[in-house]
Amino acid sequence: MSPQTKEIERRALELPPGEREQLADNLIRSLDNAPLTAIDETWVAEAEKRLDNFHAGKTQGIAGDQLFEQVRRELGWQS
Repeated sequence: MSPQTKEIERRALELPPGEREQLADNLIRSLDNAPLTAIDETWVAEAEKRLDNFHAGKTQGIAGDQLFEQVRRELGWQS
């Protein structure tokens, strides 16, 4: 980051939580129209391929609660 950006970050971190939240939201929303990076484009293509395979019956889905339980187990976050 540039020195100017670091200074903006330092000052933003001094804001009250509500103002930081609003600032963060505004910054994230400003990225909505940003062009995708090559990595983003690759992930979008992969997601579209997986969705197409799901709709074509080539793959099966996993229920959300089962998926999150599996992730928790694999990460050692037993519930």
